Amino acid sequence: MRISEINPLPVMIEKLHLQALLAHTHPTLLIHPKTDRIVFANQAAANLLGRSIEELLTTSMSALHKGQVPSLVVFSEAAFYHGFAWTRGLDLTRPDGTELKLEHEARPLILEGQEYLTVTISDLDARHRRDVDSEADDYLREGIAEWRRAERFFREIERENQLILGAAGEGIYGVNSDGITTFVNPAAERMLGWTAEELVGREIHSIIHHSHVNGDPYHAEQCPIYNAFREGIVRRVDDEVFWRSDGKPIRVEYTSTPIRDHGLVIGAVIVFRDITERKIAEEKLHAALAEVDRLRERLELENAYLQEEILSTNNHHEIIGQSDAIQGALKQIDLVAPTDANVLITGESGTGKELIARAIHQASTRSDRVLVRVNCAAIPHELFESEFFGHVRGAFTGAIRDRVGRFELADGGTLFLDEVGEIPLELQGKLLRVLQDQKFERIGEERTREVNVRLIAATNRDLKEEVRQGRFREDLYFRLNVFPIECRPLRERPDDIPPLAAHFLRNICQRLNIAQPTLTKGQVHVLQNYGWPGNARELENVIERAAILAHDGKLHFDLPDVTSRDGRKPPSSPKADKDATPEKTIMTREDLRQTEYHNIIRALTETRGKIFGTNGAAALLDIKPTTLASRIKKFKIDRRDFAPTENDPAR
Repeated sequence: MRISEINPLPVMIEKLHLQALLAHTHPTLLIHPKTDRIVFANQAAANLLGRSIEELLTTSMSALHKGQVPSLVVFSEAAFYHGFAWTRGLDLTRPDGTELKLEHEARPLILEGQEYLTVTISDLDARHRRDVDSEADDYLREGIAEWRRAERFFREIERENQLILGAAGEGIYGVNSDGITTFVNPAAERMLGWTAEELVGREIHSIIHHSHVNGDPYHAEQCPIYNAFREGIVRRVDDEVFWRSDGKPIRVEYTSTPIRDHGLVIGAVIVFRDITERKIAEEKLHAALAEVDRLRERLELENAYLQEEILSTNNHHEIIGQSDAIQGALKQIDLVAPTDANVLITGESGTGKELIARAIHQASTRSDRVLVRVNCAAIPHELFESEFFGHVRGAFTGAIRDRVGRFELADGGTLFLDEVGEIPLELQGKLLRVLQDQKFERIGEERTREVNVRLIAATNRDLKEEVRQGRFREDLYFRLNVFPIECRPLRERPDDIPPLAAHFLRNICQRLNIAQPTLTKGQVHVLQNYGWPGNARELENVIERAAILAHDGKLHFDLPDVTSRDGRKPPSSPKADKDATPEKTIMTREDLRQTEYHNIIRALTETRGKIFGTNGAAALLDIKPTTLASRIKKFKIDRRDFAPTENDPAR
């Protein structure tokens, strides 16, 4: 394709410019990068490339340099960007098979709105021969002896110098053993802003390497470049600065290689790269990696919560019970779980408020996200805001890194605030805002973050009374109490004790890897008649202690005399209290009856329903067997409830 095929030649190129191209003595091409076509070639280019002008005008640059399209693109872009570019990285093979080592120089040319490149091609082998001839001529004029010495020296170091100088895009300069600059390549000139004439013959360290980046002086005796020829070893430095002619530093990595003449170190060659942009990219990468670390930390926290919240396939399997209270709670869970309504769970400690929260979450549309639990009673007041909303590094003393708050961690899932009544009054307003707007800011950060969180709260306090006392915001209470669920204490639902006790015993023995003792009906009866001020949590602890202390497959429950199921404190037996100082010496008939009843239950439990004999309950109670039998009948106790079962290992 001729240039006239893109735009008419008389329009595109002025006559004087065309004559200049025609008269150019160096091999010259005019290319149109957008179409990858050669639109003009002079005779010198045709002679060098072994093709006629017509052949060149029908050949693309990419076809001329087969397999080097990326290098061509980089070369062209560099010329347009800098106004000039050169490279020795584009090789070419003539039609006769001759491989050419070339140097390409390109300058942009804008003609009638079209972008062109004027490319001048030099034959490096021919240039090298001319340079050698020129050097030889100079040396001849200076004397045959000097010429011969220089020729030998040149031949010895030529190969090494050519390898170094041939490194594309790298700055290269040489120094002698005194640190005086001997040569500077064009890449070094461009990067440093100094010309070779300004540097050659001068001590280069004081010009480009005189100071550290912080301004501290960099003495020559400390410089790895000098140490390379003083110690005769290669020195590599990954990150230092060279100073440009305009006083600005550039970050560089360099290698200083000693040069030897007959075994003596006579200087060094320094190859350096401008890594300023790379370091900026690395800093951005480090920032991105830090963000990835923060995300990884969040995922790890989420995973930890998820591991804690793993449930069985049935959402309600951990809520054990058959009482009306439990069944009513399960119905409430089924009703509220599919919604995003806030839930307030009330009840004494140990009644299973957290289990209800988990069941609601698992039955909700958010079950694939994390359930984040916050124990408000365990957080110091000064850390509440950081725990809820997070903070950025440096926000306060000890904030050494960014921290994700619980609201952000629960985004898309459920946030369970246990013991919500412990939240400080001054923070309740901020909590209310987040519940209303689903927006918050980390401590020390102005950025507003949005979340989508479903809130479940639990408390053992009477929040209505807290509101009346001014310790809890009324508007926050109404925001939390959209759907209340009450957890009844264990003493009010004795029907739930048998399945709970069996469930705890089974799980505890599996966890501790011990043989499971038998839980008799009599023992269950004892458990049902205890008041359980600690509720299900206390029951689990009692079961675990009894399982650990079980002997010969027998359980023994060491229950404190706190409260009976009817809420009254049962008195101790006279035998147990005969040496104690009495605080309440008067007992009612019912007190005496309850004392006797519980004492018989304990004895039957201990003896597994056996009445007669030296190891029987009568002997343990120190009464006649017939008297014990009569009282068992009076209290309507079935001693078979205490007998060992077929699977009892002690049977």
